[in-house]
Amino acid sequence: MELLLIRHGRPESQHGATGDGADPPLTARGRAEADLLGRFLAGANGPATVYASPMIRARETAEAIVNHATVPLLVDDRLREFDHGATSYTPPELNTAPNDVRRMMWRALETGVWGDHVFDPEAFEQRVWDVFNHIIDANSSNTVAVVCHSGVLNSFLGKVLGRPRGMFFQPNYTSISRVVASGRRRQVLSLNETTHLQCADDGTLEALTKGANSEH
Repeated sequence: MELLLIRHGRPESQHGATGDGADPPLTARGRAEADLLGRFLAGANGPATVYASPMIRARETAEAIVNHATVPLLVDDRLREFDHGATSYTPPELNTAPNDVRRMMWRALETGVWGDHVFDPEAFEQRVWDVFNHIIDANSSNTVAVVCHSGVLNSFLGKVLGRPRGMFFQPNYTSISRVVASGRRRQVLSLNETTHLQCADDGTLEALTKGANSEH
């Protein structure tokens, strides 16, 4: 089976979030990019099932996929990010953060410290590994999309690649990383695909962004 591992779309920033603490919704551009992703995945090789984290930014991205393909959407609490329960959302790629803050963000999976938020990194890693094994076992012959978060993706893909615990790459918003699985075998095919964004000219994305703004 093939896993399409998708990072959520662009969410509101920590300063502009209208969600609850570290659970903001997508921006208008984020909704437009998620819509492009949904259109891209609606072809013959699209997913038979979509799984999503319950956090708003992931759920809204997953909903954009199933809006273009009539497939089941299953929300699994085990796919939530390690910042669940934090008081604010801080994207790990925040360029305006001081160097020491960026280093802290990138080491969160090792240390279990994310600003004022503390979590158990071993329990997080085990939860992520368990949920992906469950998804693989439940979909042995299908293509499945899993919409989640950068920490979840780094944890699972890092373990598949045999890397030490920690962040090792920065998935782009709505990017696709591919893993094939058979039995206990897992193989990474690609990281950070953004074909759906590269194929859309600026006019298309701008028009979709304006449309998403008019709906909210």
